[in-house]
Amino acid sequence: MTKTATASREPRPPRKKAAKGGRRDDAALRSAILDAALAHVPFDGFTDKVLQQAGTEVGADRTAIMRLFPGGPLSLVETFSELFDAEMERRLAKSKLSAMKVREKIAFAVRTRLAVLGPHKEAARRAAAFLTLPPNAPTAATLLYRTVDSIWRAIGDNSTDFNFYTKRAILAGVYTTTLMRWFNDDSVDELATGEFLARRIENVMQFEKLKARVREAAKKLPSLSGLFSRQGAGRT
Repeated sequence: MTKTATASREPRPPRKKAAKGGRRDDAALRSAILDAALAHVPFDGFTDKVLQQAGTEVGADRTAIMRLFPGGPLSLVETFSELFDAEMERRLAKSKLSAMKVREKIAFAVRTRLAVLGPHKEAARRAAAFLTLPPNAPTAATLLYRTVDSIWRAIGDNSTDFNFYTKRAILAGVYTTTLMRWFNDDSVDELATGEFLARRIENVMQFEKLKARVREAAKKLPSLSGLFSRQGAGRT
């Protein structure tokens, strides 16, 4: 169990509300509510009760909570994912990625995302379970896309062709399977997750090499238009 999951469940005393005309910035208030909620999510999950309790603890009234989290607990999960994506991007921006190969950049970025989630592993597990509910599937797909898109952009991907989509689709598979492995990893320093990630990336690289060989072999084959043209000429 993580440090967050073992935290006291005693409610925090409500913070003093901001005075009228001086309402806190929405982004800061949303972040504060999430921070308060993360103390309860490991025990109770992403629920309306947790959201309302967290809002009360930071001095937000029901109207503010509904405005900032219009989808209720689902909006809270969205905020959780978005803020942790942003933190991952900040860490990657400070890293020396230029000297790394593509596979090394991807592995480093995925490990960074997991490191950001690390102190809130149980909350992340709860979020993943919540997103598997059928009504939440569209949001789950959106958040996954945003995460893998953030990773590719952070490591310098500037593709605009079809590769833009294939790269993100491939990384989505790598990231989600690694995340599931991480949830169940109790090895020292989570080495098992690192090894799993390395194998997944190696599988992808081998697949990409195979695709490249197939493309090269295809270039040596006669085109269908030329083949049909010669067949037509033979019949005249």
